[in-house]
Amino acid sequence: MTMMADQLKDAIAGLGWAEDPPRDPQTADELIALLARLYELGRRDLPLARLVEGHVDAVQIVRRYGTAAQVNMLRRALARGATLGMWNAALPGEALRLDDGRLGGGKSYASGAGVLSHALITADTSAGVQLLLLDLSRVPPAIDTDWWRVIGMQRSETHQLRWDYAPITNADRIGQPGSYALEPFFSGGALRFVAVHAGGVAGICDLSRDHLVKTGRADDPFQAARMAELFALADGAAAVVRRTARMWFEDVDRGDEPRLARVAAARLAVAEAAERAMVVAREAVGLASQFHSHPLSAMLSDLAVYLRQPAPDAQRLRVGRAVRQGLLVPAL
Repeated sequence: MTMMADQLKDAIAGLGWAEDPPRDPQTADELIALLARLYELGRRDLPLARLVEGHVDAVQIVRRYGTAAQVNMLRRALARGATLGMWNAALPGEALRLDDGRLGGGKSYASGAGVLSHALITADTSAGVQLLLLDLSRVPPAIDTDWWRVIGMQRSETHQLRWDYAPITNADRIGQPGSYALEPFFSGGALRFVAVHAGGVAGICDLSRDHLVKTGRADDPFQAARMAELFALADGAAAVVRRTARMWFEDVDRGDEPRLARVAAARLAVAEAAERAMVVAREAVGLASQFHSHPLSAMLSDLAVYLRQPAPDAQRLRVGRAVRQGLLVPAL
């Protein structure tokens, strides 16, 4: 875990986000620049990109809903190398609750557990779901690392956590109850991990090409056709993300739903491109891609796991409703 912690700090420092914490983009160019950084990270290392995306999400939320004092505290922590994540998924049967200033219960799918210095979490309260920014050295959870046994994304250190009535202060509270799920930020933020997925498709294209060139098989007409398809899939995925980012600002006067439906459509399109790219890459590289020592093996298994984001059927239904209502219309 120490190696990933160092890699995460280096990635954040290399992107300049320690000195200038990422805020909500104010223009299409700002959003595209942010997505391009996540895309390039995903192209090289999906587990690392997953943690960087979570860091960006958490920092943006604190900047959006935190008080001036909390934002200043965050800036100081980031300058000292703090790394953040957003943990929302409930631990089945042990929902995380905040009662009388004590935090008890757990979280699941907590990426970066044992790696991050701080976490932004959601906790049930009598007034609703409350965001809490926790210094994990002050309020450390018990981490179950045995649960995360998956074929890919192992390095994301995604674990289950529990707190045993840990003391929480008012300064830990970010925003008001219900702030976390406010739109358009909650659903619209999915475009960040969609950009990482698109980077994974590009990474598959890169690694498949490198293998075919290295093994002297790139001139085979069947392999050339596969490389052409991989390029089209990767280029199309990147184009969908870029166009969706631009239209996020162009559609602002139409309300939230057209924009959120377009993000959902981008998520579906990139996922479909990724699924097809994995099939084509395995056909191109063959059995070699299944060896742990081959660089394509990790990319394929990591992307296969990372694509399993929750509620894909709900995204498809959202897009379908928007098409029926005329909110989404194909156009060049």
